[in-house]
Amino acid sequence: MTSLNEILDDLRAEYQRLDEILSSLSAANWASPSGAPGWSICDVVVHLSVSEEGVATTIEAASPTWTDWDGRLDEAMATIVEQNRAEPTAVLTRWRTATVASIRALSTADPDQRFSWAAAPLRPATLATTRIAEHWAHGLDIAGPLGVEFDDTDRLRHIAWLGHATIPYACSLQDIQTEPVAAILTGPHGDNWTFGPADAPSRIVGPAGAFCRVGAQRLEPDDSGLTVVGPFAQTALSVLRNYAA
Repeated sequence: MTSLNEILDDLRAEYQRLDEILSSLSAANWASPSGAPGWSICDVVVHLSVSEEGVATTIEAASPTWTDWDGRLDEAMATIVEQNRAEPTAVLTRWRTATVASIRALSTADPDQRFSWAAAPLRPATLATTRIAEHWAHGLDIAGPLGVEFDDTDRLRHIAWLGHATIPYACSLQDIQTEPVAAILTGPHGDNWTFGPADAPSRIVGPAGAFCRVGAQRLEPDDSGLTVVGPFAQTALSVLRNYAA
């Protein structure tokens, strides 16, 4: 099992990669469309800032930031982004401050306590994993339109774990009966990663990057090149998600 410290180290690395990209952007880049429909690159960073502030608030102030909104989470976040738009320098400073606060809160939290979050209370290790997943997905939204290099890394193993672990939740949203399924994936450097029982009757097989992109809703299952084997694999792939909404 991956320790919280290891996850936090990888979260810091994901922050750093995005920081290096953001630090080099021009004003025109910040205002340009991102890969997230309807949002500029600056809007995406506002969203990430608010999310990281929510981590610290939820843990340190015991305030259920993500559970007191009416309606869907994505609709609420769209409204919050609209209300918090600012010029790029202020947004970048806000995001940097928020990431420091998020790491501080996660690293000092009781590792066995569950804290309120979007769909269900999460322990710090899982909550930190969601932060890696979200920064990676929105990193794609930022880097892709700008033509900036954004290679897959071994940090995808956290995101793949999250996507696989979330399959029962994703099925519940659509009233689908979940079944055992294994994800047998190849990491960016050729490592083999298996999530779930290796002898499960249903299996999703292929590159971890494709699996994670499907879970992030950045790649259609039919375009992923992933192989599905067994009675439940196609269904599991169709509902795969690395987040809650």
